Amino acid sequence: MNKILKITLGLVASAAIVACNQQQPAKTTTNNEPAAKTEAVEKNVEKIVYVNSDTLSEKYQYFKDVRTRLEAKVKKAQNDLQAKGQAYQRELADYQQKAATMSASERQATEERLVRHQNDLGRMDQNASTSIAQEEQTEFTKVYTAITDYLKKHSEEKGYRLVLTYSKTNPAVLYADPAMDITNSVLDALNKEYKDKNAAKK
Repeated sequence: MNKILKITLGLVASAAIVACNQQQPAKTTTNNEPAAKTEAVEKNVEKIVYVNSDTLSEKYQYFKDVRTRLEAKVKKAQNDLQAKGQAYQRELADYQQKAATMSASERQATEERLVRHQNDLGRMDQNASTSIAQEEQTEFTKVYTAITDYLKKHSEEKGYRLVLTYSKTNPAVLYADPAMDITNSVLDALNKEYKDKNAAKK
């Protein structure tokens, strides 16, 4: 079914900007001002980190569960449409074989029924595509919210000023120092949080 949407990662891990509430020390003028500026720049650099969105999409259990559910719905919709399409093709073939022996009124009634059946297939296809697209947007928005909510909390604890996203498949950042990569710690915390929430529901 061509119109059924493929499941893609569109929403996960866009950049989350978090302000740090720590106050800067009062500026003083000394002979070592260039060294002080260098140190300040280095401290600010340390407060910029990134998360690898490719890794999140592969290993974040919440995202994997959502993707699996949506793929199952796509497959079911495809199977349902295929079954109804095959029934329509059988009905059409039967009509073509018997058309010559039908009366004019029988042919007209059968043709009208076939047209209705064909229109029903088109509506079924469109409705399934729309429904899955809406659910995909809703579910991945929830995943995105879970990630950004955690990153806000994590950044406040660590004093990060900026959290970027990095992806080899869609690079917005051309180079990222591995020392600034916090993906694994974020991934571990997200998976634990998701596991704990699921355990609480049971």
